[in-house]
Amino acid sequence: MSTVLDVLPEVASWRATEASTETIYRGEGSSLSAQVRRAGRSGNPAYRQALLEATHLYGRVVQGSKRAALDFQEAMTTSDFQHLFGDILDRQILANYRSMPVQWDRVARRGRVRDFRTVKRFTIDGGEAILDEVKQQSEYPAASLVDGKYEYGVKKFGRRIPLAWEVLINDDLDAFADIPTRLGTAARRSEERFGTSLYASSTGPNSTFFSSGNKNLLAVADVQAAGGAGFTTTALNTTSLQAAFTKLAAQVDTDGAPIYIESVYLVVPPALEVVARNIINATEIVAASGGGDGTGNDQLRVSNWMQNRVTLIVNPWLPIIDTTSGNTAWYLFADPSVGRPAMEVGFLIGHETPELFQKHPNATRVGGGAADPMDGDFDTDSIEWKLRHVYGGVLMDSKSGLAANGTNSP
Repeated sequence: MSTVLDVLPEVASWRATEASTETIYRGEGSSLSAQVRRAGRSGNPAYRQALLEATHLYGRVVQGSKRAALDFQEAMTTSDFQHLFGDILDRQILANYRSMPVQWDRVARRGRVRDFRTVKRFTIDGGEAILDEVKQQSEYPAASLVDGKYEYGVKKFGRRIPLAWEVLINDDLDAFADIPTRLGTAARRSEERFGTSLYASSTGPNSTFFSSGNKNLLAVADVQAAGGAGFTTTALNTTSLQAAFTKLAAQVDTDGAPIYIESVYLVVPPALEVVARNIINATEIVAASGGGDGTGNDQLRVSNWMQNRVTLIVNPWLPIIDTTSGNTAWYLFADPSVGRPAMEVGFLIGHETPELFQKHPNATRVGGGAADPMDGDFDTDSIEWKLRHVYGGVLMDSKSGLAANGTNSP
């Protein structure tokens, strides 16, 4: 049976020292050097020698040596070489979970606040109605204005990650090098969840904002009116989406004038993504002809006008927040950049993005000079990172949003 020394007679006399390991691998840029240095500190000289030889053979194979590849194949049939290569081959860090991009700012306005006190957002309605005719020598009619107010405050959110100095010294695979990225992902996810929690609750669409009184909660009767008899739910389909458009377009301001909404965002949970894409990407849709016989037979095929009016947003937080109808409820929001938005998410001025900090070591090296942050705390050698994020928000204009629970009429 072959042994490591049989396979590699030319390196049998090498001395397994950290210095020789560095000399061999620094020039080649091998990622194995850190692992070899770590193993080289083992107290077993025989193990250190064999590991150095195995690593050298591995490097030759990676560089394309055919002879080394044959030796590698032969050596891997021996049990001692398999255990040696366990320290070299069987260590890797898997990628992080992929995160969804930020989407809340497509349906909510981004605001800025000066401090932690409650901020107010005022609205004025009225004075925009059709002008009245003024008779000769008659007084001009007066128009009334109606004001509204929304309030919210920002709060501080954050997280701290402490690590022992020994853990980072032993981190030969750079497993903890992405801590800043992880904290940034946490901030992005927190924003997305917060924005979703403004309009969705554990029992479905926010019942204060979306209601029959606000005329922004789709009912079965609305779907029946759009497509005839036979509909018993507000589940997402072509007919219910057309009914939602009709209901949203029927909203008027204080003077009774129409509110122009040219484009909308359709927000759905992952469970409805396929349905939503099939609707939006269809070349044609079936629509009621307007004959009004109420049987559902008065239909015709038309070009899919919704392709240019609807932008799809798939929100994976919906089923997590809404444990009642999170897989069936869906929403329409007017573009927040035009007119009055349905909601606002605000950030503290000067601190409008997540802020990452690393704890400065409270130690000084003997002989002078500040300690490196990676040397850790004086008392415990702990190395710490901290994330701070400040934000808040509020629902605003109910006329700019519409919801459907996807099941039956409320």
